[in-house]
Parts: sequence; C-alpha cells; structure tokens
Amino acid sequence: MYGIYSSVSKKYVFGICEPSKSKARKALENKIGKDSRKWRFEVRKYKNQRRNEQMTNQNQANSSRVVTGEVRFSYVNLLKPRENQYGGEPKYSVTILVPKSDTATKARIDAAIEAAKQYGKSKVWNGIIPPMVAIPVYDGDGVKPSDGMPFGEECKGHWVFSASSKVDQPPKIVDVNTNPVIDPTEVYSGMYGRIAINFAPYAQAGKKGIGAYISTNVQKTRDGDPLGSSAPAASDDFGGGAPQQQYAPQQPQNYGQQQQYQPQQGYGQPHQQQYQAPPQYGQPQQGFGQPQQQPQIDPITGQPINGGVMGI
Repeated sequence: MYGIYSSVSKKYVFGICEPSKSKARKALENKIGKDSRKWRFEVRKYKNQRRNEQMTNQNQANSSRVVTGEVRFSYVNLLKPRENQYGGEPKYSVTILVPKSDTATKARIDAAIEAAKQYGKSKVWNGIIPPMVAIPVYDGDGVKPSDGMPFGEECKGHWVFSASSKVDQPPKIVDVNTNPVIDPTEVYSGMYGRIAINFAPYAQAGKKGIGAYISTNVQKTRDGDPLGSSAPAASDDFGGGAPQQQYAPQQPQNYGQQQQYQPQQGYGQPHQQQYQAPPQYGQPQQGFGQPQQQPQIDPITGQPINGGVMGI
C-alpha cells in the first residue's frame, strides 16, 4: 500500500492509502489540486503492515466525512441536547433536507456511506458486509420508515436524514462569516445552512447499519420560513395598526349619574376634550349630550337585562 510522504515534515500526510503509486498520486491530486506537484510530496510504500492498517483506517474515516452544500434544517436540537421519545441519553440532533438538485452533495454522501461499510466490514461486522445494511438517507418524496406515512411538504424534492451527537460533543454553530452564533433565536427549524456529517457503521440490538453523526461544525447561511410550531407574529394576533379612536365633546356634568374618569386640569390651561370609549359590544351608542348608562346584569345568567343585543 502506498501513501504520500512529506520530505519537509518527515511523515506521511493526507491519510492517503492506495494499492498503487498511480492511485496514490491521483488521490493526492484530487485532494490538493496543483499543489500535488510540489517537490516535497513523494509517493512511498508503507514500511510495515501495522502502519498500513492505521493509514487505511484513517483514510476510510476521512472519506466517510462529508461537508454538505446548502441544506435546510428541521427538528433542530443544536443548542440543547434532548431525549428521544423512547428514552435513553439526551443528544444533540437535527434533520437535514438535501435538495435533489444538489447532486454533488448526494454523490459525496453515497461515497461516504460506502466507505463506512468498508470500515464496518473490518472493524464492526467481523469481516462481512451484511446483505441488508440500514441506510440513514431517505427519499422525501416517499414515505417515512417509522410509520409508512408520507413525509411532510417541506421534504418534497429533498433527500432526508437525521444526525446526532452526544452530550459531550456539542455542535459549533457559526454564521455565513464563520463567526459564532450567539443569539439562540437565530437557530431554529426552517433555517438554511451547511453541516459536517460523519457516517459510521454500527451493530446494535441485532441491527446493522450506517449512522449519521454531527461532525462538530454547523453553519447558518440564511433564514427561512420556520417549520413546526412557532410563535405567531404579533401583527397576526392584533392586526397591523392601532385601532382608530373616537373622540366626542365633554359630557355635561349631571349629579346623581355615574361619571367617567377625567384627567385633572391645571389652572390656566385650556380645557381638554374628553376621550369617550367606543361602545361595548351589544350596547346602543350614546348620543351627544346624553348620560351614559350602565347595563343591569342578571346575577344568574350574567347577561345584560336592559339594552341587550336585541334591545330587550
């Protein structure tokens, strides 16, 4: 097996491990481009089998890590770990929607899954790739594996998968300029971004498959329509502007009648117009100059018994 040796740092670099010199050189070109022609990089054969195995494992680990193009995030639990519905230890987690138009990201994901299978063969599955390997990526235009129901509308036209990380491996979230995102309200289901994912084999409870794990870094690239339950905008609840207020000249003061509250006038100040509240629902509007009457309430039904909706 052959790798890339740096004559400057005096060690093998880039984690490349290929069965021939030409393949090792090609792998270097794919990784660093024109810099591969620099004199300090040499294709060398690994000296012993142990080193060979170490580089093979490192190469597989590197090839099973993917940095996506722009995706959409759903079921976002990136700021605080959360228990799943079946219990178990809390985890950070997110569902990732990859547009089907992004064929480059999908190709990298497929290659990473294949690399994870090879790693699983040698390290997890006793030298055999199982005939049925559970794959974490699903077609958003199909049905959910959990209940056979269609995916949500936001998943249409996307590849869908979920990724998680343990409590002691919190994601690092940055903005489009790679500055840390401090405001928690900036991280939500529906936003767009990029994420680093590591695909790795597992064998658990008789099931063998490939899992997707958050490889530390998450980048928010832009805002999107929130998904799931989110607080409605204030304008949706209360309308777009202040209600129009009605004003009327001050009512004449009649002793014996209940008076509306008037702000105290200062000496020498011009007399201010009094604000008259809009009529209550179900009450006839008072005319100018008429004292406003208070409705009588039935103590049993709690309904007004004079001046009701029908005037009864």
